[in-house]
Order: sequence, then structure tokens, then C-alpha cells
Amino acid sequence: MVRDGVWRTSTRSGGEGNCVEVAGFPESVGVRDSKDRQGPALTFTPSAWTAFIASTRARQSHTRR
Repeated sequence: MVRDGVWRTSTRSGGEGNCVEVAGFPESVGVRDSKDRQGPALTFTPSAWTAFIASTRARQSHTRR
């Protein structure tokens, strides 16, 4: 179950609790709302998550120029 992993909050969240949390599992990556830890979580395949992160980083790099 996704809720049983070690969840991490972004260091950029500023400690406000208004962020998402991410947990890595052998066959999936879980994402949940830090304000509703008992609520639903999304799951992604590791390859889908890697593609999402790569795309996000590429867009951030492009907008910083």
C-alpha cells in the first residue's frame, strides 16, 4: 500500500504544509497532499515519474534564461 512508505516533502515547501509529498517504492512512486496524509494518493510508474521530473526541470531551465 502506498501509505506505508517513507514520504518526503520538498525542501522548498517552507514548512507551511502546503505541498505534496513523494515516496518511492520498488514498483511505483506515490504522491499525496501534505495537508491530507490519510487521503488518496496518486501512483506512477518509475519511468512516468522520471519523465515528469525531467520535463519539469527542462521547463524550469528554459524559463530561467
